[in-house]
Amino acid sequence: MSSTNLTNYAWLSIGAAIITMALKGMAYGLTGSVGLLSDAVESVVNLIGASIALAMLTIASRPADEEHMYGHAKAEYFASGAEGALILLAALSIGYAAVSRLITPRPIEQAGAGLAVSTIASLINLAVARVLLRAGKKNNSITLEADAQHLMTDVWTSAGVIAGIIAVAVTGWQALDPLVALAVAMNIIWSGYRLITRSVAGLMDAALPAEELAAVVRILNNNEKQGIQYHALRTRQAAAHRFISVHVLVPGTWTVDEGHQMLEQLEHDIRKVLSNVTVISHLEPRPVPEIH
Repeated sequence: MSSTNLTNYAWLSIGAAIITMALKGMAYGLTGSVGLLSDAVESVVNLIGASIALAMLTIASRPADEEHMYGHAKAEYFASGAEGALILLAALSIGYAAVSRLITPRPIEQAGAGLAVSTIASLINLAVARVLLRAGKKNNSITLEADAQHLMTDVWTSAGVIAGIIAVAVTGWQALDPLVALAVAMNIIWSGYRLITRSVAGLMDAALPAEELAAVVRILNNNEKQGIQYHALRTRQAAAHRFISVHVLVPGTWTVDEGHQMLEQLEHDIRKVLSNVTVISHLEPRPVPEIH
């Protein structure tokens, strides 16, 4: 699936963010719960993150040009990195609100109605997150995976907030509400950190995952019985696209045509196990052993 088609998922995320932001804002207005306020703040971040994802997926869909010979796929890393940074900002704002509420407690009002509205919003996020995560894994889109992880963080946030409000209603201990909000902030910080580190790894041209690299090595090793060797194997990944370069040594007695056909077969075999891959191979002759 192209990045152009993936933007449809970004629009889905934007729609869900708008709806859940309105619902959670309503829940906070009904209850006055700082926990629900933290939940509503994260929905605002969801909307901003989904908008950034849409912009970056649009850029990533552009074909290669004279200034970007390898395409624009790395734009997706900017989206996931920006979303990670937004998550960290949301966590700080939630923490600030929670500490303020600890200092100045406030009773929760209309808990039942507020929880019902928040639960509906959480179920919407859960459904959309599952759709985005499935699409992200299928299409190797770090942007959609980041958006899905953010929404799942929102779902767990909501679950914690709901549990905190129920605990306040049962025990009457008002401090539970801001304490749950602080716990939510810590969880969000961890999620944002993971997104940022993954984005940095992608921008730094990290190698393919170990299992994918092992698959490439198996293919190369399987051809050694035909008299070839290889070295200078290098890999990197740019969002959904993979790049592999390798030097292949063939017997010095082979013709150029024979060597070329071998490279074509190797590249074909690699593309059978890895999708969205560009293979750059360099042909070299093995020295012909001297006869004494």
